[in-house]
Amino acid sequence: MSQARTYHSPRRELGAAATRRDLIAAARRLFARNGYAQVTVADIAREAGTAVKTVYASVGGKAEILREILEGALQDSGAEETIAQVRAASDAATCLALLAHGTRLGNESQGETLAILNSAMHVHQGAEALWERIATAYRAALRRAAEHLDDLGCLPAGMTADRYTDLLWFCFGPQAWRVLVGDCHWTWDEAETRLAATATTLLVTA
Repeated sequence: MSQARTYHSPRRELGAAATRRDLIAAARRLFARNGYAQVTVADIAREAGTAVKTVYASVGGKAEILREILEGALQDSGAEETIAQVRAASDAATCLALLAHGTRLGNESQGETLAILNSAMHVHQGAEALWERIATAYRAALRRAAEHLDDLGCLPAGMTADRYTDLLWFCFGPQAWRVLVGDCHWTWDEAETRLAATATTLLVTA
């Protein structure tokens, strides 16, 4: 008995991938402009110039689209590049300045994504889990920086890498950037300079 052939069309696959990208981009624009709760799948289809059934077939419903947006943000955060630079540095002040710059770039480029997620928190059951995924990845990167500083002998006496990671989160986590740039209307340059200085004062031993 002959086996059925599986039809493979590179052109069709490229078209499907392009449709998926267009739909995610359309949803992102709408979520950013109107808030997650106010956007329907029909709105996304209209924004992308396609049918509702195409949205579901290509990317799924709003929850799946939000997850795709967040996964893209994780991939584009620049965390790996920042940590590679930190691990190449040989003193605490340089490491902290690199962390300030790297986390600034990540928060600046992904601010819209974080705002979208925040708008979904009270209406989407999975939003908190998505935030935990982002926070876990963010803290894991900071933990790698803390471990490098520990290897350099830069941690204060008696402080563990876990506690040092907590302080890096305090200085460079999303909330630090949100408060200074979002709430206090500092420029990104100002926030980067002051957070780096604060972290150096707080975390670099004489």
